Amino acid sequence: MSSLFVSDLHLAGNRPDTSALFVHFLESRARQARAVYILGDLFEVWLGDDMILPGYQPVIRAMKALSDSGVALYLMHGNRDFFMGEHLMQLCGAKLLDDPSLIELDGIPSLLMHGDTLCIDDVEYIKFRAMVRNPQWQSDVLAKSPEERLALAKQFREISETETGNKTEEIMDVNQAEVERMFSSHKVQRLIHGHTHRPAIHDFEFNGRPVQRIVLGDWYRQGSVLACENGQCILETI
Repeated sequence: MSSLFVSDLHLAGNRPDTSALFVHFLESRARQARAVYILGDLFEVWLGDDMILPGYQPVIRAMKALSDSGVALYLMHGNRDFFMGEHLMQLCGAKLLDDPSLIELDGIPSLLMHGDTLCIDDVEYIKFRAMVRNPQWQSDVLAKSPEERLALAKQFREISETETGNKTEEIMDVNQAEVERMFSSHKVQRLIHGHTHRPAIHDFEFNGRPVQRIVLGDWYRQGSVLACENGQCILETI
């Protein structure tokens, strides 16, 4: 049985077709898997487990049905949905993964990440990430009213769109030295991540041995899934 990996779905109320495609994936392709890993940015915005937007309910129900069917389901925070908490995990029957997380994938030591921490050349983003992942900052935001949180999310989104338009593609991509540091410090042969929206399988040598970095695709124009079985991984579109 295969292990399936997805990321960067960015589900939102104004993109019902993507939510429907993902629900179909959960009810069909995913039912044949050993495990499904969602490596961040499942939702375009997640403002706390206490204010689940109505458009997300069909997806949550489909994830719970998948988990109840016996397929292991794992979620990781992305840079959009880092407020996902244990209440949501209970609702969808998933386990929340640390970023990064080390797993044995068909006997191959593999590291799972969202991928944003690999983009260290984007100095402003790294500073912003440190702020929003600070426990005190998060506690202060979750204490705000739903209306205040929605306004804050809108403000951050507008800032992000403006700054992204002023950054080069190179700055927003991973830093190769940081990638190699991950391979070295975690002693893995494979790294799987999303975030950059640049799906590809990169094979190269590091410290005299073959390693592999796999980048997951986003779900803006079509579904993107990585299927791994018997030591081989293939990027698929749905």
